[in-house]
Amino acid sequence: MWAERTIGKYPPGRQQSAVIPLLMRAQEQEGWVTRAAIEHIADMLDMPYIRVLEVATFYTQYQLKPVGTRAHVQVCGTTPCMLRGAEELMDVCRSKIHHDQFHTNEAGTLSWEEVECLGACVNAPMVMIFKDTYEDLTPQRLAQIIDEFEAGRGADVPTGPQIDRIFSAPIGGLTSLTDEKAILRTVREDGARMRKMAAAEAPTAPSSAAKPKTDAIETNPAIKSPSPAKVSPQAERAASVPAPKVNETAADRAEPAVEGTAKRRVHSGKGAAAQAERPSLESKDRPAGIERPAQPDDLQLISGVGPKNEAILHSLGIYTFAQIAAWTKAEREWVDGYLRFGGRIEREDWVRQAEALAKGGVAEYIRVFGKEPR
Repeated sequence: MWAERTIGKYPPGRQQSAVIPLLMRAQEQEGWVTRAAIEHIADMLDMPYIRVLEVATFYTQYQLKPVGTRAHVQVCGTTPCMLRGAEELMDVCRSKIHHDQFHTNEAGTLSWEEVECLGACVNAPMVMIFKDTYEDLTPQRLAQIIDEFEAGRGADVPTGPQIDRIFSAPIGGLTSLTDEKAILRTVREDGARMRKMAAAEAPTAPSSAAKPKTDAIETNPAIKSPSPAKVSPQAERAASVPAPKVNETAADRAEPAVEGTAKRRVHSGKGAAAQAERPSLESKDRPAGIERPAQPDDLQLISGVGPKNEAILHSLGIYTFAQIAAWTKAEREWVDGYLRFGGRIEREDWVRQAEALAKGGVAEYIRVFGKEPR
């Protein structure tokens, strides 16, 4: 199913981001975004109906009322098009479709609206009908196009510029570089002369050393897939620079690295602050962990917890909202230090967030904070 595949493109906990493509597909199928489509998409993504409606009403690409079944004309009303006659194109729509925007004609086959820039300012004025653009328009030509769509012959109307020009090229053809033969001849002559000069200046290499460049490509382990060794140009340059002398006295005083983390040696310099060590895993302030439950809570619903931090919390035996909600101040400070958060747990109020989620899930979180988690 297309919708399920689309939702599956987003990482766990972020599937609601699929709301935009799902709404677009619904509009392509029905011609506009119906209330039934909004509610069905909301149910698929486990979103409140109002949240999906907010998305649909925010983006002007979504139509919330029925549009013409044969043509919905979007007239660009941004400055370049206005300067070149967009208002006259709107008058054509008013006379041939309906006086007001977002209304269909009596047969329900045509509708129109004014939109912002459609991205072909050089070819102003222009309109878009469904997904095709029609540019360099006059009122007479737009009237003819509307008649063709009304008659069911819209597929026969050529898209793009409606005058004698190639895409966005100058009207009337090229005014410079009109004779490319002379330019191409000069390029060929210059290229041949440079190749001769390069051949004359190149030193003659011993025959035993002359190997095709492809050999170097085939034998270089850094470019194989998968590569056993990846050596960047920066790393090669760095390898040629002598390493700085290590202060052995300072190194002897350095404390061992925290278990499970890479050891970091910080060289003290003028104005440099010492790196703070993580608190000990044996500290009495470390929150008590539990065995991994069959269905851990989605800790990423807490603002400030991403995939990496969730994995660290799991490694500490923290799997549920109830555990976080019960943390004491000392335990919060221990976790904050272990995550190197600099006080974020208090600032983002993890405990209150966890209390709401443990009590009533997303619905309780919305009631307490007035918004969805994350």
